Amino acid sequence: MAKSIMIQGTMSNVGKSLITAGLCRIFKQDGYKTAPFKSQNMALNSFITREGLEMGRAQVMQAEAAGVEPSVRMNPILLKPTSDTGSQVIVNGKVYGTMCAREYFAYKKQLMPEVMAAYRELEEAYEIIVIEGAGSPAEINLKQEDIVNMGMAKAAKAPVLLVGDIDRGGVFAQLAGTISLFTDEEKSYVKGTVINKFRGDRSILEPGVKMIEEITGIPVAGVAPYMQVDVEEEDSLTERFSSRKEGGPIHIAVVKLPRISNFTDFAVLEYMEEVTLSYVSAAEQLGEADMIILPGTKNTMGDLKWLRQSGMEGAILRAAERGCVIFGICGGYQMLGELLSDPEQVEEGGDLRGLGLLPMETVFVQEKTRTRVTGTFGKLTGALAGLTGMELEGYEIHMGRTKSSVSPAEEGTDGIMAYLCMQSDTDSVRKPDGCNRENVYGTYVHGVFDGEGISSALVKILAERKGISLEVAGQINRFQYKEQQYDLLADTLRRHLDMNKIYEILERGI
Repeated sequence: MAKSIMIQGTMSNVGKSLITAGLCRIFKQDGYKTAPFKSQNMALNSFITREGLEMGRAQVMQAEAAGVEPSVRMNPILLKPTSDTGSQVIVNGKVYGTMCAREYFAYKKQLMPEVMAAYRELEEAYEIIVIEGAGSPAEINLKQEDIVNMGMAKAAKAPVLLVGDIDRGGVFAQLAGTISLFTDEEKSYVKGTVINKFRGDRSILEPGVKMIEEITGIPVAGVAPYMQVDVEEEDSLTERFSSRKEGGPIHIAVVKLPRISNFTDFAVLEYMEEVTLSYVSAAEQLGEADMIILPGTKNTMGDLKWLRQSGMEGAILRAAERGCVIFGICGGYQMLGELLSDPEQVEEGGDLRGLGLLPMETVFVQEKTRTRVTGTFGKLTGALAGLTGMELEGYEIHMGRTKSSVSPAEEGTDGIMAYLCMQSDTDSVRKPDGCNRENVYGTYVHGVFDGEGISSALVKILAERKGISLEVAGQINRFQYKEQQYDLLADTLRRHLDMNKIYEILERGI
């Protein structure tokens, strides 16, 4: 049976996911078969496994760091917010239903058998499991029904490392305050603390480290620096939304929808030195963008209304009139059509006019499409015609069915975005996907820019339209880049965490 260690945090965004990933990498480097685990995750940036099941992106990143195939067993419950008070509940990779916060809070304990079944399967298959908590474990109004922090630690009998964020200030109060709200039993699970995101002279911090050990009676297992590592993130707390990636002369603007999802679709463009990529939430920020991307969203109709109310719709339509490349992915693709209908109340119900830039309509249905795909770009018209025939790969995850007025009678028909092979365990089905009219493009495929040579070709096309001659450096090998970043993360943590202490904690358990 696997040994386990759990990473909890004093609050959200203290770096639990990164510390978990780093430990997964260290244990892998040290020769242990390691898996990440998070019983319940809340995120809009999800992933589709080879089996066509949906899980949180953070556990995918951690599985990559551990060098193992992502599995829904690593994240048996995924909550995808559909509004400020409700979420779609996904259990073992499949939609379980949509619940308001109070309804889910009352119900979640009934999902604990599913959580433990997934965990037990990992226990039998791996040597070490690194468990991640969520938010703060000291929310006294939530502790009784907890299944993701101390509730999970007790169920798994996992020793806990408690992480605090010094960058936000008050790290000693965070750690001491959190521990003071634990019961004696819960305190017995905390075997070490970690001060994360430290900048400056470590010697100045030392008196505080000694004092917090005296106050809590728990050893500090390390002081980790503010790490500049580039790994995929999964939610709206990501810093990339608040900063503009300054790069080259090609400006690509991604509309930051209120419920934006799967923004890892654009990571390959962020890596390119020829591209300045920005996430924009106001019409005036679009400027003279060379390409505007409407990304995926968990609430297409709600975010389309925001697009309209914020003035962003008008700005996008004006950009389309001047010939700007407009590209929609998943929910963004649905918005580009003429009509969205929701007869089954999957989102907000009723009908809603789309932007009218593509000749198609979408009807929302209860059954979610979840599949990995490969394929080729169709016979594209407009600015991106040069992508015609290039091979692509990615995944689909949506609850809409879109019908285009473009006839897909044969490959090569103008207006079909791509021809895809829908992959499953039992069958492979060839089908058309997406729509293209002039310089407007839409597809359901997440990861559409990741295929070999696609982002380089895209940037060259945009440069030529701008009258710029660019020697594009070439598309980064994302696998190699990720591996470098995971190794950098592990090397940094090895230098700043007491790994002997952590191995001792792992060995002793509870």
